[in-house]
Amino acid sequence: MKKISFVAKIAVATALLSTASAYSADGKINFTGTITDVSCTVTNNVTNPLTVNLGKVASTAFSGAGSTAAATKFTIALTDCPATATSAAVKFEGTSNATNNTILALTQDGNGDDATGVGIQLSDTNNNVIPLYTASAAFPLVEGDNNLNFMARYFATSTTVQPGTANSTSDFTLIYN
Repeated sequence: MKKISFVAKIAVATALLSTASAYSADGKINFTGTITDVSCTVTNNVTNPLTVNLGKVASTAFSGAGSTAAATKFTIALTDCPATATSAAVKFEGTSNATNNTILALTQDGNGDDATGVGIQLSDTNNNVIPLYTASAAFPLVEGDNNLNFMARYFATSTTVQPGTANSTSDFTLIYN
């Protein structure tokens, strides 16, 4: 009888110790936010995507890692903004580059003709870089139509950029303030 009691005590102690370790934590994060019905109509939406043509750029246009080429302006057009929407920021999302996770990776088509050593960097028109998954500075909005202007450019991630197809895609989310 005592042997069963001792085994039972060990089983209970083991269960308690394993439960305690499952709940230990080194820190805590509180997530906050608001879901709102205030929004503008996005002209460049999922069914009507915007295409930004960065053009044909020579691999020799890059002087090494960190150099850029083909800065091209693009606009996210908003219409029908209500008076209660006073500002909005934009958060760009997509597959990040393996060398620099703040820029977009190039889409790999699998044909072996993709450029390497380069990704696509996004910024506002004042050259303030907008890392992926980070909100841009807020744009003031007026009632009605608004244009949010940005820049896209190739960004070298290595000392040598190999020529090839250099395309990418990004989703974006508007964050109203």
